[in-house]
Amino acid sequence: MGMTTPSQPEQFRSAGSNRYVIPGWTNLVPGKPDTIEIQLDVGENDLKRAQASLLIEYWVTPDDMTLQSLLPVRALPTVPEGWCVFVPAQGRVLVRAIDPQPNPPVLASHWINVDPQTPAGTTVHVKVDFPGAVNQARTLLNP
Repeated sequence: MGMTTPSQPEQFRSAGSNRYVIPGWTNLVPGKPDTIEIQLDVGENDLKRAQASLLIEYWVTPDDMTLQSLLPVRALPTVPEGWCVFVPAQGRVLVRAIDPQPNPPVLASHWINVDPQTPAGTTVHVKVDFPGAVNQARTLLNP
């Protein structure tokens, strides 16, 4: 009968995939239902990157960024079910893989254009691969 300690905000999960939803990634556009689940799949080797992050952005129009989140890659293995975001059938999602540790840092971008005709319940997989090997410097310029 004691006081309960305040806990983390409730963590939403996808009913379809049981993946954890990155906090804030629901109801992005008022009046537009969340119909598309975008699943973030990071390669096994890249999960070992200590400094890496995923920068995820939702652009409701090409001029209007609605939401931006930074997900540390080291948080991914703590949730074996995986992570996802929900978006309406509109706009674009940008997923950037960033690892500041190597010199020069690595950056990979994935754009997802969300077609308004996309059927509700569609699942999109984003396979995130960082260029280059872990902890190995590599130049991306062709000599």
